[in-house]
Amino acid sequence: MTVRSRPLSPHLQVYRWTITMTMSIVHRATGIANYAGSALLVLWLVAAAWGPEPLDAVNGLFGSWFGQLVLFGYTWSLTHHMLGGIRHYVWDFILGMEAGQREMLAWANVIASVVLTLLIWTIFVWVG
Repeated sequence: MTVRSRPLSPHLQVYRWTITMTMSIVHRATGIANYAGSALLVLWLVAAAWGPEPLDAVNGLFGSWFGQLVLFGYTWSLTHHMLGGIRHYVWDFILGMEAGQREMLAWANVIASVVLTLLIWTIFVWVG
């Protein structure tokens, strides 16, 4: 029996990097980050259920500069992942599948997630 060489699958180095490829990876990463952020929400809810002392401790942690940075990142992760899901929903109807439209939707996802995150924090954290 002779051994035939098998075709090699192309690797990432073969492909030209695109924004839609990047958004696919970021969408998966934000999905993972949302699990960690949800654990922070559960921590806050459990502290609230235990009483004022644990809640004050968690609020102090979340109110620190590092806690605020983490919560800001969690907010961006939620909005980015939500908008990515909407983008995929639009694609399910075979809309926006042309080359220019795909890139436009991907960039709109990035820009809108940053704008929405800043808007959410401006209304609910920095002003309120």
